[in-house]
Amino acid sequence: MLRKLVGFLLRKLPRTLLQRISKPIFKMISIFYYGNNVECPICNKSFKEFFPYGRKTRNNALCTNCLSLERHRLIYLYLEKKTLIFKNKTKLLHIAPEGCLISIFKRFDNIEYITADLNSPLADIKMDIHNMPFKENSFDLVLCNHVLEHVNNDIKALKEIKRVLKRDGIGIVQVPFYDPIPEKTIEDKIVKSKREREKLYGQSDHVRKYGKDYKKRLESAGFNVKIVNSYTYLNKSEINKYGTDENEDLYIIFS
Repeated sequence: MLRKLVGFLLRKLPRTLLQRISKPIFKMISIFYYGNNVECPICNKSFKEFFPYGRKTRNNALCTNCLSLERHRLIYLYLEKKTLIFKNKTKLLHIAPEGCLISIFKRFDNIEYITADLNSPLADIKMDIHNMPFKENSFDLVLCNHVLEHVNNDIKALKEIKRVLKRDGIGIVQVPFYDPIPEKTIEDKIVKSKREREKLYGQSDHVRKYGKDYKKRLESAGFNVKIVNSYTYLNKSEINKYGTDENEDLYIIFS
């Protein structure tokens, strides 16, 4: 019953409202998930399992303490294990920032951390991703997680990311993939209604459904692309312990 309710609310409530009300609600739910089978690497809390979550419910998905999902934990573990972001001086742009990651990055004095988004109440700067208010070659790292499926022109947005990213910088740009994954990304400017978008793209506020050509779309904006599978930096027991999706690859972009 609770799973169905969460799925219904995710479909019906605006994302900005969900960002405001979710944390206290799930903090209370945490009481019922006490245990030591899984651990969130972001907030270091342990549970018997992660909370089932999503419009189409995914088991073992949400940390009820910090609200991290599989993709957030995957990104954090990659940054921790495979980069020097937490050690070297780093200028980081986080587009459409997630609360669980905000709390991590703000702890480190070596990170100059900037959050930006058009609508998010969590962002410091109100910004249109198609026209970012930053100089060229500004950032060592850009995080853009499940954003491009919402924007009007994803290629233009990617070119803006390339413009503000330093020549030796990297970006992590994740998008959702819904089964069956099409060969080519589907987008149709004629589709306007929420019902049509949910049917065609998998979610009512999405404007495209990404396909197997996603890497080529990133390359068309001028990036080199490295696809990183979680097994290259996590073993099977870590994947189970941290509740990451072993089938999700990270898309690392660089000049």
